[in-house]
Amino acid sequence: MKLEYIGLSELSGSLIVLEGVRGAAYDEMAEITLDSGEQRWGRVILIDGDRVVLQVFEGARGISLENARTHFTGKPMDIALSREMLGRVFDGAGRPIDGLGELFPEVRRNINGAAINPVSRQYPRDCIYTGISAIDGCATLIRGQKLPIFSGSGMKHNELAAQLVRQAKVAGEEGDFAIVFAAMGVKNDTAEFFRRNFEEAGALQRVVMFLNLASDPIIERILTPRCALTAAEYLAFDHGYHVLVIMTDMTSYCEAVREFSSSKGEIPSRKGFPAYLYSDLASLYERAGMIHGKPGTVTQVPVLTMPNDDITHPIPDLTGYITEGQIVLDRNMDQSG
Repeated sequence: MKLEYIGLSELSGSLIVLEGVRGAAYDEMAEITLDSGEQRWGRVILIDGDRVVLQVFEGARGISLENARTHFTGKPMDIALSREMLGRVFDGAGRPIDGLGELFPEVRRNINGAAINPVSRQYPRDCIYTGISAIDGCATLIRGQKLPIFSGSGMKHNELAAQLVRQAKVAGEEGDFAIVFAAMGVKNDTAEFFRRNFEEAGALQRVVMFLNLASDPIIERILTPRCALTAAEYLAFDHGYHVLVIMTDMTSYCEAVREFSSSKGEIPSRKGFPAYLYSDLASLYERAGMIHGKPGTVTQVPVLTMPNDDITHPIPDLTGYITEGQIVLDRNMDQSG
């Protein structure tokens, strides 16, 4: 037997509002059944007494105020995880899009991850060789750290990210190496560039790809880095892989957070971004690290494009506070080849 709420009190964009709901929890998943029998998924984003606001992943188009049936699942969003993920391509919410069928999960995990106890963190000492002399020689990528790349629109950050995936390796025989690649808000040609590039280089079998296209819903863009980091933590801390997580473009992610925040009616802060952008970014970046007694590591390389090449913009500014230094691509050097 399952409890269903019939009808909605409000519809706005991809948000739906229910009243008279009891026992719902923040971030809980809900299943919405339409008149036609089609099922959509939503996530609880606001609770005010017995009034609950849900963000619908596939959008609220075609949902009826009178007849929509909503069932709360009692758990937050989770993702199916297995070592079979290596070499596979998923959408932003962790569903396979490579035509190779469903994944048979070993476990399912909450995409928000579990916080690493600071006392159990191990001090990072070893590096990942990228094969790019400017990084290896001047701003070494240390295993278990986070090293962002600050770029500008139109510059070659995509080529750099692809080069990192093709060339990165750990020294000696120190365990398996895997790459989790998350693309957020990219155009179709950029997504195709990455996929083709990895296939041609023979690197795809060690890569787990999460692709969120510019045409996909913004709620999915907010889930993409969380799904990617959950997959990375699973490979690192359950199976001992050294995992390099490349996330591009964090600016698209932050703009999705801003749009999402304004649709909830929250009071904006600097440049319209919500006041909690710092803690939101920290909840992603701080998922890098090494844990005592576990052979695997999670290393992050977030790529972000600075709006108007402005390094004081909130996105690069806050990212710089949370991460260990940064690599900044220079437009003059880029133009001079």
